[in-house]
Amino acid sequence: MNDKSNDTTREVEIIQEPTELYKILKFEGMVPSGGEAKLVIANGLVSVNGQLETQKRKKIMAGDIIEFNDEKIIITKQEK
Repeated sequence: MNDKSNDTTREVEIIQEPTELYKILKFEGMVPSGGEAKLVIANGLVSVNGQLETQKRKKIMAGDIIEFNDEKIIITKQEK
């Protein structure tokens, strides 16, 4: 059974825009290392804004939504 009712989207604030996709996965603890982040992206396991993304260095901006391994995060920009 695939219960989507407990889907949660968490907000992740970035200081610098744009930020590379693999760095966000690593720093948010979605993967244990940068190498692992690059691997899961290259294998087509990560989506950005609903589209599968295979660019490890994809530039992520505020408003982007990243999904991986049943986790969903929305990117916001830190206010100065």
